[in-house]
Amino acid sequence: MASGPLRQRNSVRLSKSAMSRDVAKMPHIKLWLKAVTIILPARRGLDDNQYYSLITNSHTPHAMVADDVSESTTILVTGGAGFIGSNLCDRIIELGYTVRCLDNFMTGKRENIEHLLEHPRFTLLESDLRDYEGCEKAVKDVQIVMHQAALGSVPRSVDDPRTTNAINITGTLNLVDAAQRAGVERIVYAGSSSAYGDSPVLPKEETHRGDPLSPYAVTKYVGELYGSVFSSLYEMEFITLRYFNVFGPRQDPEGMYAAVIPKFISCMIDGDAPTIFGDGEQTRDFTHIENVVDANILAMTTSNPEAINQTFNIAAGDRTSVNHLFNCIRDLLAERDPSISEMEPKYVDERPGDIPHSTASIEKAKQLLKFNPTINVDEGLRKAIDWYWESLV
Repeated sequence: MASGPLRQRNSVRLSKSAMSRDVAKMPHIKLWLKAVTIILPARRGLDDNQYYSLITNSHTPHAMVADDVSESTTILVTGGAGFIGSNLCDRIIELGYTVRCLDNFMTGKRENIEHLLEHPRFTLLESDLRDYEGCEKAVKDVQIVMHQAALGSVPRSVDDPRTTNAINITGTLNLVDAAQRAGVERIVYAGSSSAYGDSPVLPKEETHRGDPLSPYAVTKYVGELYGSVFSSLYEMEFITLRYFNVFGPRQDPEGMYAAVIPKFISCMIDGDAPTIFGDGEQTRDFTHIENVVDANILAMTTSNPEAINQTFNIAAGDRTSVNHLFNCIRDLLAERDPSISEMEPKYVDERPGDIPHSTASIEKAKQLLKFNPTINVDEGLRKAIDWYWESLV
């Protein structure tokens, strides 16, 4: 077992004074004890189904949890002012934990976390993953890291691969190294379906790999590799969640690198024809943000030893073409503005680095994390459009 600074600060590691070295080497015992000190207080008196309902329902009154969860349990959310990170911060705060949010605001937005800035269990640390001292400060006295920070977008990485590499690879290495030295118990890493590259196999299973098609895909997969190495060398738990085309409230519709759903919505609200790259028959597994937050909470709190140091697809497990997506968004927006019903997209050449089809198998996440996406694409689009209409109109 590793010793020194790696274990000294972590309050949930097994105490040598509490048990023998032989017992401390038993991973199932370690996981059970960690569950008692961090995870199980939030589910005291609840069976598995009740607990899943509690942590994956953002409308549940979580005050009942706050009394049981130790406020001294600090969760670091990197990229916490971003689209996914800010939604995750909200849920973790609701569950009664203390949240430290790290963001450099390169793509994150202060307004995403404005409502949290005065919360007694929320702290904002404005720093950059490329700054190692900033990473050291961020992980101090932290039990779990939810690593959401990254410079996203395949096209952006094609235009500027060096910056993507510096943030997504060097930044991730800085964070993981600082975390293991500080004795962080677990890192939940936001991976990407781009790691599957040119593999033609559908649905995508975690064991399938192809050659990366963009610098972004390379950087996200390297993050997984570092996690695997560090978990092996230092006994730090590392769980990768490979996201498939996440969408929902707070996803930025502006800029040349905006994701397809907020971009389509924004264009049509403004009366502009959206651009579709290629023929529009390429397919994606579009996944609503609430499903992704659910998965993160499950990975953060799992005490299942078979789920530790694993990679999981996080998606809806369904396939939607870009043309169908356009038609759905147009029909939903036309309920508010009938003139949008006449709108047609503008087709242009395919973009380099884009994959033709992507659909996830989520069986592994269902089995080991008890992940169960509750919001399908149609319901998710309606929720998203409600938010964008209120925000943009």
